[in-house]
Amino acid sequence: AAAVERRLAQFRAARGSAAAAPRPAEPPGKAAAPEAAEGPRAAAVGPGGGAQVRPGAAAAPVWARPLLLKVLLWAVLLALFAELELGLPFFILSLLYWMYAGTRGPAERRPGELSAYSVFNPGCAAIAGTLTAEQLERELHYRPAAGR
Repeated sequence: AAAVERRLAQFRAARGSAAAAPRPAEPPGKAAAPEAAEGPRAAAVGPGGGAQVRPGAAAAPVWARPLLLKVLLWAVLLALFAELELGLPFFILSLLYWMYAGTRGPAERRPGELSAYSVFNPGCAAIAGTLTAEQLERELHYRPAAGR
């Protein structure tokens, strides 16, 4: 518990909110949710897609979240197409679209980020943990790894 409190203090100092009074340690059974103890907060989507919390802002209502609205729209469209007896083609086309939208091209990669497929990386560099043909051959012939 002391290590968690120390890391929390470091986090607050890094965020510039070190002026907030540290909360006293509570017994494990009475631990309150951090959101309830800090007052009203709102989540905003950051550049990396993660939620960032803004202190002092009102929380967004559940019905105003974009992902929820998209899922509801898709469900309504699925029901409509199912009524028209085109539910299966709509579902399959939806899956194909989600696969297309879920893949990122090389231009959308962050600087320095490597692809899982080494042929798409500069100089065909493999990511850490990749099993190479040389490593497999070495292990099959029981030769020690180079540099170990």
